[in-house]
Amino acid sequence: MYAVVEYKGSQYKAEKDAVLKVARISDAKKGDSITIDKVLLVSDGDSVSVGTPYVAGAKVTVEVGDTFKDDKVLVFKYKSKKDYHRFIGHRQEYTNVTVKDVVKA
Repeated sequence: MYAVVEYKGSQYKAEKDAVLKVARISDAKKGDSITIDKVLLVSDGDSVSVGTPYVAGAKVTVEVGDTFKDDKVLVFKYKSKKDYHRFIGHRQEYTNVTVKDVVKA
């Protein structure tokens, strides 16, 4: 059984015991449990339930894991003949969450 959930503006495919990399969760500690009720689609192998926009009664329970920074993305800005160049980097913070349960109502 799997579900497609919307969390923090992004969509993820959630299966039991899958580890998802989501945008940083600042209001929960490692080991906390979060229930996501914005479920867009649930499939149990035989039947598929598609929400309009969400599936009523369906929910996914996840456990918060480690927070980490992703690889650095480098940005180089340059304008020819103008003596303008900028070199900046950015590292986005993410949190690993483990899917514990997918419930279809």
